[in-house]
Amino acid sequence: MKPKEKTTDSVAKNLRDIFVDGIKDIYWAENALVKTLPKMFENATDQRLKTAIKDHLEQTKEHVNRLDQVFGFIGEKAEGKKCLAMDGVLKEGDEMLQETQEGAVRDAVIIASSQKVEHYEITTYGTLAAYAKTLDERDALDLLLRTLGEEKKADCLLSTIADTNLNSQAMATSLQSKNSKAV
Repeated sequence: MKPKEKTTDSVAKNLRDIFVDGIKDIYWAENALVKTLPKMFENATDQRLKTAIKDHLEQTKEHVNRLDQVFGFIGEKAEGKKCLAMDGVLKEGDEMLQETQEGAVRDAVIIASSQKVEHYEITTYGTLAAYAKTLDERDALDLLLRTLGEEKKADCLLSTIADTNLNSQAMATSLQSKNSKAV
């Protein structure tokens, strides 16, 4: 796939440009999550999942605050750039949410969608931390690594919730639904 030609003004000139662009991208993504997580909370039924979403909303707000600090450390204005990847993941999750009935199956969908988000964030924060280290942006690096650790913990928590009987409940619900349609 050949890269799209860009004007000289819009081409990233160096690693710092890519780093700043990545910070703007994840800033948009984190702000989008602040708007999306309450909807996920309202649609979840499992109490452990609801608690995890509520706690992660507060953590995500802190991630936005940290990114504001990162912008200050690197001498840039705090502004987001639409993250096409996160936008797609969120749209897909919303579509799946609308296609499932309340209960264990929807909760399983919320977890799957949330883990896609977490994996994207883990990848992004890991990359940005590597760039910050290379660029000797130590203050930014510390904040990015702290957020990276929290995103990894959130992913592990979601896996634990799914593995502690939620996915089995979703399967049982699906089988009941299938059997009632066959009758």
